[in-house]
Amino acid sequence: MKFKKKILGIGAGYVGGPSMVMIASKCPDYRVTVVDVNPERIAAWNSDRLPVYEPGLDAIVKKTRGRNLFFSTDVEAQIQDNDIIFVCVNTPTKTFGAGAGMAADLQYWEKTARQILENAKSPKIVIEKSTLPIKTAQAMERILSSGNKKITFDVLSNPEFMAEGTAVSDLENPDRVLIGSRETKSGLAARAQLVEIYTRWLPREKIITSNIWSAELSKLVANAFLAQRVSSINSISALCEKADADVSEVAHAVGTDSRIGSKFLKAGIGFGGSCFKKDILNLVYLCRFYGLPEVASYWESVVRINEYQQDRFIANILQSMFNTLAGKKICVLGFAFKADTGDTRESPAISITRKLLAERAEVVITDPQALANAAVDLAQEKGNIRYVEDPYEAARGCHALAVMTDWEEYRKLDYRKIYKSMVKPAFLFDGRNIVDRRKCFEIGFNVFSIGKPALTRY
Repeated sequence: MKFKKKILGIGAGYVGGPSMVMIASKCPDYRVTVVDVNPERIAAWNSDRLPVYEPGLDAIVKKTRGRNLFFSTDVEAQIQDNDIIFVCVNTPTKTFGAGAGMAADLQYWEKTARQILENAKSPKIVIEKSTLPIKTAQAMERILSSGNKKITFDVLSNPEFMAEGTAVSDLENPDRVLIGSRETKSGLAARAQLVEIYTRWLPREKIITSNIWSAELSKLVANAFLAQRVSSINSISALCEKADADVSEVAHAVGTDSRIGSKFLKAGIGFGGSCFKKDILNLVYLCRFYGLPEVASYWESVVRINEYQQDRFIANILQSMFNTLAGKKICVLGFAFKADTGDTRESPAISITRKLLAERAEVVITDPQALANAAVDLAQEKGNIRYVEDPYEAARGCHALAVMTDWEEYRKLDYRKIYKSMVKPAFLFDGRNIVDRRKCFEIGFNVFSIGKPALTRY
């Protein structure tokens, strides 16, 4: 079959994999190839158990794989053979040197840029899909323009706004698609080609075009604003607990204001995932770099509130359970940073579990998708940790439950059955406000919810 366009995605992770799968699904006359240097990850994409769990993703992969969707480890050959290249590599926070703990670590991105330069034999459109600091495209252009002047490259910014757990629906029907380019003749022509891809399944009015720097910054700012809302309602949850108010009722009253809206106003143990903390700290670093310390401090406070919420949660567990957790068994219900994903990056459950272990508690972790990742995250921790798939078995013999992830199945658990199997008095700490607290209290639990008065028997 002769394909109209040949598209390459470099990076087969949570962004690159689903993004390229959706393009292949919506553009059957385009050939889409996804490459990664990790052979195990590529093998998983070619198997029946994908490395990324997303509801609905399996069905699309099975429909397109081998038809116009392919997965490979041959990065060099695929760079040569494809016309449009999406760069979807990881850009974690630096752990070393200047900007450690805040700036983006761009080593993998730069290696990819140099790979493209070394292997390209024809003009390419190179698209930033990863979340990158502003002006990164300029560095990409400088690297790509340092080689054979006869081969031209156009760099675009097309940041991904999908959320894990809802990636398929977010990609299929996004709020918007953002494409940034240089305002040159070739830049605008490259932008038009990318617009053409997305208009295969989206109305043109959903596609926003801008200059390349605005597109890069918009991704950081969007995540910062969403995280800000989470930290704002979590800060109010602390006040609600002191004032005997109910944070859910407060959030509902506030969210019905059309100027504010109800999204991202659910109090909990804080945000996690690969984006929010990383992008805010990146924004803080950029503000300091450009001499804006007050702006940097403002956004840094969003992260501080997130950490405070987790510290507050563990302090409440310790205080409520007679100021000692030594030798007590705590069942952690959920380890993924949110429901419907196996991703545990920056999950609040990681730091909370470490704090439980520091108090010499015995921790039993259960999660429908994230147990393997949890074991990796906690591999260096000392203490008594068990990983149990069945939540009922995990809770048996425990002194307390700590709900960490808002899995729908945790709403529907038979808490009466669980209570009977636990050590008494039994405690339930709901870090996501998903259980029926009054029903659980009637069963016999001492119930502690985020931002709500405690229901206790002593």
